[in-house]
Amino acid sequence: MDHWQQVPLWDDLPQLAAPAAEAPVSETAPRWRDTVGVFDLETTGVDVEHDRIVTAHVGLLGPDGAALRSHSWLADPGIAIPEGATAVHGIATEHARAHGRPASVVVAEIVAALRELFDAGIPVVAYNAPFDFSLLKHEAVRHGVTPIDSPAPVIDPLVLDKAHDRFRKGKRTLEAVAAHYAVPLLGAHDAAADAIAAGRVAQALVERFGLDASPHELHAQQIGWARAQAESLTDHFIRIGRLDPSESLDGSWPIR
Repeated sequence: MDHWQQVPLWDDLPQLAAPAAEAPVSETAPRWRDTVGVFDLETTGVDVEHDRIVTAHVGLLGPDGAALRSHSWLADPGIAIPEGATAVHGIATEHARAHGRPASVVVAEIVAALRELFDAGIPVVAYNAPFDFSLLKHEAVRHGVTPIDSPAPVIDPLVLDKAHDRFRKGKRTLEAVAAHYAVPLLGAHDAAADAIAAGRVAQALVERFGLDASPHELHAQQIGWARAQAESLTDHFIRIGRLDPSESLDGSWPIR
């Protein structure tokens, strides 16, 4: 099947109900990691307010990290795709205009797919979640689609990795972190490849660090961790002269 071919949104999603209060705490990995949603965007740039979606992927992974269901989109963003962005994800303006679907339709379908996952209680993994969810929110507003203002529960492997392996040296890009946790990433900066790899990294983090919180508990913890990480990085950038002492990084999570 053509990678960008329209496929039906999933039905019969598993409903992940919260465990009963009297249920004993399991010593194994939490049940939610057996069914995780994944989400990634490739875009015209890194400005979440003004840049546009080019490709997207929303999927569902099973306990072994296998893709159970998936949906990929190619959009005509309605503006020229800068050469720098094309160099990253490989989609040129001419290709998007010829083969992409209208951005308004694509944005509406992405929002609907994510809502289905959240409504089913399924956590959605997004690497550096504030970028993807913030850009999607601005796109939704731009095209008259009701945005997801408070996506939850979200699992962000970037935040989790920094929180649980704070002093590890080296880059924290998806490629670097996937390699660290022995997660294959073939075709980086392809929305499907990145989304699936991020989901598998999240599952690896659960196993490595014994994360036994519920998705909503973990979501709440990540809000605090992301804020603290932004404050620490702000201090570092001020020390090395990359930021003025009056400036600060936005630590809002999972959406800005």
